[in-house]
Formats: sequence, structure tokens, C-alpha cells
Amino acid sequence: MTGAYPEPPPSYGPPPSYGAPQPPQPPYPPQPPYPGQQPPPYPPGGGKSNRGVLIAVVSIVGALAVLCVAGIVGVVWYTTRAHDDAGDNGQAIAGLIDYRTTHPEWLEREHKPEGEKIEYPMTPAAGGPHHPVWQRCAGDVYPTAIDEGNAVHSLEHGAVWITYQPGTPAGEVEKLAQKVRNNDFMLMSPYEGQPTPISLQAWGYQLRVSTASDARIDRFIKAYRETASMEAGVPCSNGTTSNDVSAAPTATA
Repeated sequence: MTGAYPEPPPSYGPPPSYGAPQPPQPPYPPQPPYPGQQPPPYPPGGGKSNRGVLIAVVSIVGALAVLCVAGIVGVVWYTTRAHDDAGDNGQAIAGLIDYRTTHPEWLEREHKPEGEKIEYPMTPAAGGPHHPVWQRCAGDVYPTAIDEGNAVHSLEHGAVWITYQPGTPAGEVEKLAQKVRNNDFMLMSPYEGQPTPISLQAWGYQLRVSTASDARIDRFIKAYRETASMEAGVPCSNGTTSNDVSAAPTATA
């Protein structure tokens, strides 16, 4: 040691150089799948989201298809049942007289002055000119004859008018009355001179039967009560309850 301070360590110079700096290497290009290898099932970053949208769309389309099928089935069922219950809207009821088809000219809806005699080509009348006041048809059972022009006006509102020959047995009359009482758009009265013991009238339709037990009576009522109306929505409840038939026409054949 030659002085107060130690001698510095020997210098070895700069570190050896190993050549020029190397440039950065480019990334490896994407490699094709191996033979037989399947591509990923969903695209990166959005596969699950796209799948959810697809499931939602398929669900909505399926629900709409089910509703459409149900609607079609419902319409077919309703139509079939209606035809079965009403006899194809009455057209399949044996003995039905359809004046709407055979004699539409008989069914004009002109109002005649109250009290004026009206001649009808069918017996009892099932439509045609009538008086301005209608007969109340809210399940009314009239024990005596009523004005025919008022009864026809009730038919225009959609009523079914049941008539029977005077002298019909009381039991038969009561069976008919049970179909009328407490049923709106229904009325009943005796009618002198009709060709069969019992007759049913709706606007443009008529059915003549022999007994109150005839199953066609219920079918006629179901088919034409209200549905045969020429003035849908007009009530029967506030018509006349008069039994004055002094101006009523004599029945024609």
C-alpha cells in the first residue's frame, strides 16, 4: 500500500460486443387447422351473445306458430260445433221453409199505419210489411191472439214467434210456454187458421210441426233467435203487450 487510499481496481474496458442489435421479429401468421380439426363453434368475442339472440328469435317464431295453429283449430271447432248444434244455421232442419231464398219479395220491411189490415202470403206471417209498434217479445206468453202486424215487427228485431192452433191440449201449450218464458226475443200466442198444430216463425223462416216434443223446435230457436234479426241490437222488451186484434187480418193459406 503506497498511500492513504487504496488503489482503484483495474479497468477491463467495455464489455465485448456480440454483434449488431437484432430487429424485432414479426408475429407468427395464423396457422390453418390440422386435417380433420373442426373450427371453433362460435366466433371469438360474440358467440354466446349471438346464440342468445338466435334462441330468442326461434322461441318467438315457435310461439307465434303455436298461436296460429291454435287459432285455426279453434275456428274449425267452433264452425263444426255451430253447424252440428244449429243444423248448418238451420238449413239442415227438416221441413224448414226459407222464404229468404224462395220468396225474398215477400219480405219487404215497409211500415203500414197502425190498425191497417195487412195481407200476408204465408200463414202465420214470417216477415213482410208490419205495423210501427212491435209486440213485446221478452219471453211473453200471450193467452189470446195478438196483432199479426205487431208480431211481424218483433220478428224484424230478431224474435222467434211460436204459434199454436186454438184448442191445442193444455199440456202441449205448457211445453211450448216453457221454451218461451224468461227468454228474451221469444213470444208465443194462439193463431186461428194455421195449417199445423204448431208453427215457428223467424224473419224469413218458418217451421211447422205437429207436437211440442218435436226436437226441431229447439234447433229452430237456437238457429234463428236474434240471428235472423234485420235490426240487430234493437230490443224486444219495450213493445206493446196489447191483445187487441180487431184490425188483424184473416189468415190466408
